[in-house]
Amino acid sequence: MAITRERKGKIEKQKIIIFADFTGLKNKEFFALRKKLKDVGSEARVAKKTLINLALREKKLNVIDVRKLVGEIVLIFGFIDEISPAKIVYEFSTENKNFKILGGILEKNFVDPEKIEELAKLPPREEILSKLVLSISAPVSSFVSILRAIPQNLIFVLSQIQSKVQK
Repeated sequence: MAITRERKGKIEKQKIIIFADFTGLKNKEFFALRKKLKDVGSEARVAKKTLINLALREKKLNVIDVRKLVGEIVLIFGFIDEISPAKIVYEFSTENKNFKILGGILEKNFVDPEKIEELAKLPPREEILSKLVLSISAPVSSFVSILRAIPQNLIFVLSQIQSKVQK
């Protein structure tokens, strides 16, 4: 069975591809994983190793020979961001001993399972963005506070002078 154009297109659109071995995983567990991935805009697909290699080679992502990976391979595609699918896959692998992360493709380079784990341990995208906004706005807020303090201090000094003059 040939990989369809739709599936090849998915390989192009991905931000991350994670390879995992799902040998011995029960259908119920696998469908639970697929549902979690779908909720964050990701997808899990099972394909033969030779077909995966052909599709990766065609899309110039042949950074690894998938046939050398052990077990039955599932591809996890992250279309929206890199961190969400990595978190889900990592958490799933800690809960299910039959599911092993084998590596992935990130920015057209092969990454080992440890890199996927590092991605999974990063804070959520929203939290990173809020920290960035706070760090950018902190100097501006400080500057505004300083500018506000100048007239307040001037008024305070003038009121002190006025109280001394009246005595």
